[in-house]
Amino acid sequence: MKMPQIGLGTFRLKGADAENSVRMGLELGYRHIDTAQIYDNETEVGKVLTGSGMPRADVFLTTKIWTENLSKARLIPSLKESLQKLQTDYVDLVLIHWPSPEGKVPLAETLEALMQAKSLGLSKEIGVSNFPISEMKKAVEIVGAKNIFTNQIEVHPYLQNRKLVDYLQSVGVTVTAYMPLAYGKVMKDETLLKIASRHGMTPADVVLSWLMDQEMVVIPSSTKKQNLQKNLQARRGLLTAEEKELIASLNSGERLANPAFAPAWD
Repeated sequence: MKMPQIGLGTFRLKGADAENSVRMGLELGYRHIDTAQIYDNETEVGKVLTGSGMPRADVFLTTKIWTENLSKARLIPSLKESLQKLQTDYVDLVLIHWPSPEGKVPLAETLEALMQAKSLGLSKEIGVSNFPISEMKKAVEIVGAKNIFTNQIEVHPYLQNRKLVDYLQSVGVTVTAYMPLAYGKVMKDETLLKIASRHGMTPADVVLSWLMDQEMVVIPSSTKKQNLQKNLQARRGLLTAEEKELIASLNSGERLANPAFAPAWD
C-alpha cells in the first residue's frame, strides 16, 4: 500500500484524546495513522481502528521502536507487543525512532532485526526517524537505500533541514515531516498569514502545501475536528515561486525535538 502524503500524527495524544483524534480522522478520510511505542497510545489507536470496522488494508499504519528495544533480542518481541496493542497482525511501516543513544546498540544489529521483522510479515516496510546524514549513510551501506522506506524528521518553516532533505531525496528515501506546524507557531506568523490571506487558506494549509510541493509526507496532529478537516484538504501546487521563497526565508534552525540523547545534527 502506498503511504498517503497526508497522515495523522498522534504524538503527545493519550487516552481519550488519542481515541477521539484517530476516530475523527478516520471519519474525515485519513488513511495514514502514525504512532510509536513511546507515545503510549498504541492501545487507543488499535481500539479505534478495530472499532471502525474499516478493512485493515485500507489504513497505512506506522509505529516506531523505542531506544531500549533496538537490540536483536528485544526488537521483534517489542514489535509483537505493539501489534497486540494495535490489534493487528502487521504494521505497514516500522521505524527506528532514534539512533541508539551513544551507539550502544550497533545499527547493523537493529537493521538486521528490522529486516527479519519484515521477512516475518510483521511489517510491510522498514525505515528510520531522526537520522542525520552520518547515520543515514551507515544505514544505506548496511541495507541499501531501497530498503529504507522513509526517514521521519522534524521539518517546518523554522527548521527546513535542507541539507538532510536534499541528501535523502538524492538517494531515493522519502522524507516524512513531523511537527510540520511547529506546535502551532505557524498560525501566528505574519508572513504565513499574508500568504494564506491571498489564497483564502490558513497558515497551516500554506505550510502543508509547501511541504507537499517538496514531495514530503506530512503528519500533522490535532484534537479538533475542524483542524483535522482543514489539514486533510491541503493541496499541492497552490503556492507561487515567490511565496515559496518567502517561506524559505523563515528558516532559523529552530529545533523543537532535541532530547539529550539526540544525534549530532547536520
